[in-house]
Amino acid sequence: MKPTGQSAVFGRRKEPHTVIIARGNEIRHFTIRPWLAAFIGSALAAIAIGYLLATSYLVLRDDLIGATTARQARMQQAYEDRISALRAQVDRITSRQLLDQQLMETKVSELLARQTQLSQRHGRLGPILERAENEVGDVPAASDAPTKPEAEITGSLSQAPAYSVASLSAGDTRPFSLWSTRSDPLDNETAADRADKLFVSINASLKAIENQQLTRITTLADNAYKNADAISQALEAAGLPVDTELDKNDVGGPLVLLDSSMIFDGKVKELDEALDALDQVKKEARKLPLTNPAPGRAVTSPFGVRTDPILGTAALHTGMDFRAPIGMPAKVTAAGVVTKAGWNGGYGRMVEVDHGNGFSTRYGHLSEIDVTVGQKLAAGDLIGKTGSSGRSTGPHLHYEVRHNGEAVDPLRFLAVGKKVAQYL
Repeated sequence: MKPTGQSAVFGRRKEPHTVIIARGNEIRHFTIRPWLAAFIGSALAAIAIGYLLATSYLVLRDDLIGATTARQARMQQAYEDRISALRAQVDRITSRQLLDQQLMETKVSELLARQTQLSQRHGRLGPILERAENEVGDVPAASDAPTKPEAEITGSLSQAPAYSVASLSAGDTRPFSLWSTRSDPLDNETAADRADKLFVSINASLKAIENQQLTRITTLADNAYKNADAISQALEAAGLPVDTELDKNDVGGPLVLLDSSMIFDGKVKELDEALDALDQVKKEARKLPLTNPAPGRAVTSPFGVRTDPILGTAALHTGMDFRAPIGMPAKVTAAGVVTKAGWNGGYGRMVEVDHGNGFSTRYGHLSEIDVTVGQKLAAGDLIGKTGSSGRSTGPHLHYEVRHNGEAVDPLRFLAVGKKVAQYL
C-alpha cells in the first residue's frame, strides 16, 4: 500500500504550506502558495533595505549637506572672484581711457596754446625781422661759423622721445605733448597709439618751428653784433672816432632758469639791442666821408708833399685829385650842411660841407655849383659839376677831408669805406 500523497509515477507530491491560527474554539488555516511566500519575502527584504538606506541617509545627511554647502560656497567664491577680476579689469580700462582722454585734452590744449604762441611770435617777429634784414641784410658777418642745415635740425627734432606715463614722477616738468598715453606695450597699433604718434609728430614740428625762430633771431643778433664790431674795428684801426657801446660781456648774478617764453623774449630783446647797436654804429659811420667822390676815376695826385704843377717846387697837397672831364656830376660823400658854396681863391669854384664831429669835405675846381650855403645834403647828393676853375692845369676834381679844420689824408677814409661798404 503506498503512502498518501505519493504518486506512482512522479514520487512524493509537494504539499503547499498551511498556516493554522487557533483562537479559542475557532481554528483558521491559510494555505500559502510558493509564489506568495516569495512575494512576501521579497517585500520584507525591500522594506529592510529601504530601512537601512533611510537610516544611512539620516546618519550621513549632515555630511552630505555640508559637502554640498561647501561646494556651493566654493562655486560662489570662484564666481565672485571672477566678477571682481572682471570689475578690476573694467576699472583699469576705464581709468586708462580717462587718463588717455585727460592726456589727449591736455595735449590738444598745449598744442593749441603753442600754436597760438607761435602765431603771436610770428606777428612780433615780422617787423623786427624786416628791420633786421634791412639792417643786417644777406651779407655774412665777419668770421661767421657755418650752421647746421635746416633739414638736419628738423631731422634731429623729429626723433623726439615719447615718455610713458608710468615713467613720469611727480616733479617731472617735461611737456605733456611728449607724454605717451600708453602705459603698456601693445602688439597691435590702436587709434590711441596712432594719436600718440601724431601728437609727438606735431609737437616735434612745433618745436622745430620754435627752434628755427630762436635760431634765426640768434643768428641775426650775432650777425648784427659782428657787423657792428667789424665797422667799429675798421674805424678804430684807421684812427677814426666812433661813439658806440658794444659791451656784451656777461656779468655775475643769481641763477634764474628760463622757460621758452622768457627765452624767446630774451632773444628778441637781444636782437633789438644788437640792431640798435648796429644802427648806432652805422649812423656814426655814415656821418664820416667814407665814400669815393669819383668812383672808377684814377687818382692823378695823392695827398701829401708833391711837386707843384705850376711852380715846380715842393708843396703840400691837402687833398686828392681825381681825373674827371668837365661837366661830370660831383656828389657829396656824406650827409652834412653846406658851409661854403662859391669862388674860393686857388680852389676856384668850391663847395665845403660840414659833416659834424669836426669833419668836413671840400670839392674844388668845379665848373658849376648847384647848392647854396645852409642847404642840408644826404650822402650822394649832387653839389655841382667838375671843371678846371681856379689854380688848375686841367679838368679834375680836387677832394679834401678836414678834421677840426686840419687837412687829413682822404685815402684813409676811402680805405675804411671800402671795408665797411658791405655793412652799410
